Amino acid sequence: MSNSLDFEQPIVDLEAKIDELRRVDVDGALDLHREIERLETKSRKLTREIFTSLDAWQITQLARHPQRPHTLDYISRIFSNFQELSGDRMYRDDPAVVGGLARIGGKGVMVIGHQKGRDTKEKVRRNFGMPSPEGYRKAHRLMRMAEKFGLPVVTLIDTPGAYPGIGAEERGQSEAIAQSIAMMAGLNVPIVSVVIGEGGS
Repeated sequence: MSNSLDFEQPIVDLEAKIDELRRVDVDGALDLHREIERLETKSRKLTREIFTSLDAWQITQLARHPQRPHTLDYISRIFSNFQELSGDRMYRDDPAVVGGLARIGGKGVMVIGHQKGRDTKEKVRRNFGMPSPEGYRKAHRLMRMAEKFGLPVVTLIDTPGAYPGIGAEERGQSEAIAQSIAMMAGLNVPIVSVVIGEGGS
């Protein structure tokens, strides 16, 4: 496991030892089966112990884990026929928010979520998953479209919060957030919201 957190290191070390024994025992010449089973049991127990006693900061680190799946990962694995829709029809597109039409279990839905990015270049392009006013307005537009066509809305939440920059404030960040919340409260289609990482500010 690369990019592991400090409290995960004992598990990572144990899993590396298990993998090494599996590689050595690949031809079955040595009988390491019992030792591998013993270490696997130890790894499961250690994992349970570590993850049931995390403090608040470690839980926050876990929500921000670099290997955690992002919205587009979930969309590609859960939904089919995803057609991304872009722009807020007022200023520009916000890459921190992705959304569009998709199908799940044969049923049409509108799926919307935050996208943080994997590497530095993508993180910067997607503003580390922090929506600008355009992102909130895009989400607003897509939810209205879902209502018009009677489609349920699925939102995938993974953001540290709204972008706090001066430009965002000048373009009406607080108004865009308030409008989205007010509109969602009265939306006439089902909404399912899933926190897949950070839950916002």
